[in-house]
Amino acid sequence: MSPTELPGTRAAAAAVAPTVSPVRVTEGEELRSVELPGLTLTIRARPADSAGVAPALLVHGLGGSSQNWSALMPLLTDVLDSEAVDLPGFGDSPPPDDGNYSVTGHARAVIRLLDAGGRGPVHLFGNSLGGAVATRVAAVRPDLVRTLTLVSPALPEIRVQRPAVPTALLALPGVASLFARLTRGWTAEQRTRGAMALCYGDPTRISDEAFRNAVAEMERRLQLPYFWDAMTRSARGIVDAYTLGGQHGLWRQAERVLAPTLLVYGSKDQLVSYRMARRASAAFRDSRLLTLPEAGHVAMMEYPEAVAQAFRELLDERGGS
Repeated sequence: MSPTELPGTRAAAAAVAPTVSPVRVTEGEELRSVELPGLTLTIRARPADSAGVAPALLVHGLGGSSQNWSALMPLLTDVLDSEAVDLPGFGDSPPPDDGNYSVTGHARAVIRLLDAGGRGPVHLFGNSLGGAVATRVAAVRPDLVRTLTLVSPALPEIRVQRPAVPTALLALPGVASLFARLTRGWTAEQRTRGAMALCYGDPTRISDEAFRNAVAEMERRLQLPYFWDAMTRSARGIVDAYTLGGQHGLWRQAERVLAPTLLVYGSKDQLVSYRMARRASAAFRDSRLLTLPEAGHVAMMEYPEAVAQAFRELLDERGGS
């Protein structure tokens, strides 16, 4: 077992992605695929304004995609050469050949991407599940990470938020297929409204255009035969990571992170408790905290200007790189 490989289980090979409607690419973004042995990852790039700018990699949360960073990336093009990855089985990335959707499996995919591209060390960002993945990457491969920015990271909680319980239940055998049957009649618009009500501090801030784009993306995802499998296995991966102890426990790994860390929490987050901000601040040895009273679970989508400003302040502390 290599230093980047932590304990994990292998599953049967996943289905190949069918032909579905294309993902949305906003003006100024570039989309490409990176093929690695047993793994294909889609990358959404927002190139920097000039050469020589530091690279960044941004990692989305459960059920999300690289589009979750489209509001933040253009605000930082003068200081970052940004790439957002679609984790295996999400966005436009097909499932991994080994079917491994654990936090460790996702972290290994990120590490392999960075090693293959030779872009490290990067400014690493993560939201929710992506925050747990980024924490693990920073702990086991400090050479790949300049700074770490975590937006509502999915780190273990003793008292899970009540609205987060259904996500945890997805990890139980048979629950995902039951939920899929029970919600078969739900439209993409209904599903999108439900997701936004759960993730945003104030869903009324969402523009009509943003809502239409989210509905179109939901319609695309529902065409994918592996959609529920990716959701289920990734949810199970979060639950498993919460129960993992010893040196591979996420809180223990947070204590091992050497990179300067920016923590972003929303007071109206229904999925990751604002209570965890204090514990996270104590766990990460070189941390600073941004709290947003009106934000929910996806502050980089709700308040991208505030997150960008906090990151700039982190850069200034480091001398601008």
